[in-house]
Amino acid sequence: MKKKAAFHSLGCKVNSYETDAMRKALLEAGCTEVPFAPGADIYVINTCTVTNIADRKSRQMLHKAKEMNPEAVVVACGCYVEDAAGKLTADPAVDILIGNAEKGQLVPILAEYFESRENAELMSREPVKINTVRTYTELGTVPAREHTRGFLKIQDGCNQFCTYCMIPYVRGRVRSRRREDIIKEVRALADEGCREFVITGIHVSSYGLDFDYPGENRQTPDASEAATNHHLLALIKEIAAEPGAERIRLGSLEPGVITEEFAASLAAIPEVCPSFHLSMQSGCDATLARMRRKYRTADFADKCAILRKYFTDPAISTDIIAGFPGETEEEFAATAEFVRGIHFSRTHIFKYSVRQGTVAAKMDGQVPESVKKERAGELARIDRAAREAYAEKFIGKELSVLFEEPGVRGGKRIMKGYSREYIPVFLETERDLSGVIQPVLAVKCDKEGEISASLSL
Repeated sequence: MKKKAAFHSLGCKVNSYETDAMRKALLEAGCTEVPFAPGADIYVINTCTVTNIADRKSRQMLHKAKEMNPEAVVVACGCYVEDAAGKLTADPAVDILIGNAEKGQLVPILAEYFESRENAELMSREPVKINTVRTYTELGTVPAREHTRGFLKIQDGCNQFCTYCMIPYVRGRVRSRRREDIIKEVRALADEGCREFVITGIHVSSYGLDFDYPGENRQTPDASEAATNHHLLALIKEIAAEPGAERIRLGSLEPGVITEEFAASLAAIPEVCPSFHLSMQSGCDATLARMRRKYRTADFADKCAILRKYFTDPAISTDIIAGFPGETEEEFAATAEFVRGIHFSRTHIFKYSVRQGTVAAKMDGQVPESVKKERAGELARIDRAAREAYAEKFIGKELSVLFEEPGVRGGKRIMKGYSREYIPVFLETERDLSGVIQPVLAVKCDKEGEISASLSL
């Protein structure tokens, strides 16, 4: 297939991973990658539908692609396709629709399209709906875009059905990847030079749920946690046993998966980085209940305490939604106070965005945009102070840093990398330390929680 192909990915890291898989498949089929600009023969847009804004951005990118080359084939794939296939079928900017279940079939779908381009029926082709799929869609080994760090997608789908979220509807139920396929990818990435492996997925904490309960749609947290603790741990241990896996970093986890046994087992694996992202969303029990989250603030605090018991100064980051429907001033104050008390290393803050089709979109008490902006700003101020306070703990101490790339900072040549705690570290040096794990001395930190280091230990 001698075509010029351009790619654009919206949304999460899983989408980026899957875009890389489709890129690899097209390049292996004979295509040449070109920038997302005028001149491509094929435009592949991996869409997102997590919010109404994401829907709009997805539509804009699809229309932009067709405007850049009206003769090109525009491929819409991913989550927005799952939710809006009917609308997209009638959209003249879109030539091919590919659901999440079919991303691994991009090459044969395109081949069929080019062979029968005069057949107008192909324009109305309905993608396979993800909720009919019960097994993990294998995309093969995905090359690392960051040569020192590789992402490992270990599962897809979610069974949680939080009131603000479309993911279970557009990604389907939990489907876990076979361990042998994951290990095959670890070895391939290690051969490329990757030294750190980031375990990712739509709902990592549910890995193995479908192994223990095949064909069932269990949604209770007890079932999920029981399945996860042994399957996820077994996978991590198997990855750690691979010669090239010097670091293992876990993606977002549900608080329920953190138990004494789980944390103790992780701490016994030297390759596991003391960096944990626990999805929280709110620091108020009443808000968490409306979100249909499976824990309360006391539970979350207990999980953080467990991690700090088994790891020394671990990085614990989280997500917060500001201005969820019905959030009163008192509820927000409770969230802000809880966030201050946990002392996160980093907090990712999002203003609540209405997503049509979710339970939350129909709730009373929608918060005005100005109030959401004000609350997000206050959380951002708390976050900046917490980042700096966390980084300051390491000043004067040794950090193990995986350096990624050279750059320039303040007019001086530097190397940038990340510590095991995922703290950004800058080292002034003329040496190219890309891909090197180097002990450094943390000298000072800035207000963003970034550390300047020296080689003098």
